[in-house]
Amino acid sequence: MCKNLSWCLLAFVLTFLGCIRTKNEQKRPLKEIIKKEGMVWIQGGEFTMGSQDAAFVDAQPLHEVKVNSFWMDEHEVTNAQFEAFVRATGYVTVAEREINPKDFPGVPVENLVPGSAVFSPQEMEVGLDQPLQWWKYVKGAYWKHPFGDERTAVDNEPVVHVSYTDAQTYAKWAGKRLPTEAEWEYAARAGKQNVTYYWGEEQAPQGKWPANIFQGKFPNENSMEDGFKNLAPVKSFPANAFGLYDMEGNVWEWCHDFYRPDYYQYSPKENPQGPRDSADPQEPGLVKHVQRGGSFMCSDEYCNRYKAGSRGRGEVNSASNNLGFRCVKD
Repeated sequence: MCKNLSWCLLAFVLTFLGCIRTKNEQKRPLKEIIKKEGMVWIQGGEFTMGSQDAAFVDAQPLHEVKVNSFWMDEHEVTNAQFEAFVRATGYVTVAEREINPKDFPGVPVENLVPGSAVFSPQEMEVGLDQPLQWWKYVKGAYWKHPFGDERTAVDNEPVVHVSYTDAQTYAKWAGKRLPTEAEWEYAARAGKQNVTYYWGEEQAPQGKWPANIFQGKFPNENSMEDGFKNLAPVKSFPANAFGLYDMEGNVWEWCHDFYRPDYYQYSPKENPQGPRDSADPQEPGLVKHVQRGGSFMCSDEYCNRYKAGSRGRGEVNSASNNLGFRCVKD
């Protein structure tokens, strides 16, 4: 029992204020989100990189990584942003350039026309082991006309049909660079470890899809439960704890690193920059870079590499209508 009324009242007030402060602190995010000119400050730190999923052999073994702090675009580079770059520099993307017949011996010259790959699922039943059945090389498809017809790109959608070469050129012009694979995964995890998806364990928490991926029977029957058949405008889904949008689904994103399936076996702990060269046993001779995050085509039925820790890859000058990028800055 308190014998001094004044001290009792003071103790009560301090306890009450302490309770209010505790409740308020619980409502605050885990870290303060700092933004500047469309970029988010990512405070560096350590995390466990990779995946223990048996399907992702090239994302093993799990290993500890430390990255320095950096700025990162809060969303993928949009068509409006890329158009500003093109207008300022006159840059022509790889998909728009004339094709050198020497690079494709045996292919008729009339077939060597500028264009890019477009997701074009046919109505017929196709096997999931036949990806060429849902890809079509479309003449005239490039970032401004992503379907190769009169339809023009939407300003606030991610720019697509952008190769690694194109993305790297844009980043340099913008005074930025492409993220390393380690930076990308660290930012996508946003403090979450040992989770199936970057957002958590449930694919659709409380019945809501947290990313633009494929629902339904791939590739012909997209139920569009997430609201989108193809691309979604940036910021259509909630940001992660670091304030970043679309770190999974929507479009694959180019990373700085060369791709090697065995790199994690000898990757350094601090600020890994990727291997010195590229090698892919499935397609020897091609120079490839890492891609991350998956796209609107991904689903557990077909392309499940939108899951946490998994990796994608692509040849430096390849492009498609589900491939984009975002930048970082030191």
